[in-house]
Amino acid sequence: MKEIILVKDGELSLKGLNRCNFEDKLVSNIKRRLKSLGTVKITKAQSTIYIEPLDDDFDFEEALERVSCVFGIAGYSRACVCEKTPDDIFSKAPVYLEETLKNVKTFKVEAKRADKTFPLKSPEICMELGGILLDKYPHLSVDVHNPDIVVTVEVRDFAAYVRGNQEKGAGGLPVGTSGKTQVLISGGIDSPVAAWMMAKRGLSLNAIHFASPPYTSVAAEEKVKTLLSKVARYSGTIKLAIVPFTEIQEQIRDKCPEDFFTLIMRRMMMRIACAVSESENCLGLVTGESLGQVASQTLPAIASTDSVCTMPVLRPLIGMDKEEIIKISRAIDAFETSILPYEDCCTVFTPKHPHTRPKAGQCEKAEESLDIDALINRAISGIEYSYID
Repeated sequence: MKEIILVKDGELSLKGLNRCNFEDKLVSNIKRRLKSLGTVKITKAQSTIYIEPLDDDFDFEEALERVSCVFGIAGYSRACVCEKTPDDIFSKAPVYLEETLKNVKTFKVEAKRADKTFPLKSPEICMELGGILLDKYPHLSVDVHNPDIVVTVEVRDFAAYVRGNQEKGAGGLPVGTSGKTQVLISGGIDSPVAAWMMAKRGLSLNAIHFASPPYTSVAAEEKVKTLLSKVARYSGTIKLAIVPFTEIQEQIRDKCPEDFFTLIMRRMMMRIACAVSESENCLGLVTGESLGQVASQTLPAIASTDSVCTMPVLRPLIGMDKEEIIKISRAIDAFETSILPYEDCCTVFTPKHPHTRPKAGQCEKAEESLDIDALINRAISGIEYSYID
């Protein structure tokens, strides 16, 4: 019995004349995610993408897991392919659904008849198949309001399909349809969530991490790579830049007022991130800042760091509280890694009383003893790159 995966593309239906471009990108992303599982044929028609395995040993369960993480997909399901005849549909459906139906108590049948030449109308398909299933599985009963499973028959232009419940997809837009940004990744809870949220809006991701050995360790860098691998399940490959930041932090410690340490550090990070992003054709930066969460995330502090940026800074968490952020972190399997006790450079030389409401010109004055351009150039020249899948 031939089996395929049906994918529904949800939000893409709103894209009007650009819809084909979004669908093509979604198909490309699905192909990339499934490539290592074997050969598949992917076609699209009528707001549905059809994934047809061409190898006998194709791992459906792994394929479904990967499809569940592809942004742009509203829903997905395994389905049995039938000839477009009532006899074939009604003979295959009870056999195909056997394993599913024996574990439930209630069901209902829905039919979608895109091909209006099919000899039975949708209500007739539902009544006929419902009766067949009740006869074959007497433990079942019909519940049209809250069934354990919805059996769906889709009669399309070129075939018919029988499936059980549709699983919810990752939603959003296909990665790559909104351009590319650079996410500042620290190793905490917030920045991986911010990265995931912007990938969901169709952005390809690069990442930049600031390391300050010996104050930070190799284990901290590995933690960041692990977190990015969690995000990459959804976003695809992420190019990571690890910036040597020790000299800059020591210079800030030695030459700048203590209460401005954090603000000046953030401004240096943003300058470097902008320079790296421009060289990588990124259109903006992504940070995990949430308004008022820490001293550097007040509106005056954010305005001070933004003032040195040459591109937009996206802050998807800006209005979220910690519980909301943690909920997403758990959902994408990043939370347990995020709370591992490895230090990051944001905790190095933290002032006892950080300045939270800098006025115009105060940060510029506080950092005027630094040779900013030379420090940035040396840091950029020491960047190490890697790719996270």
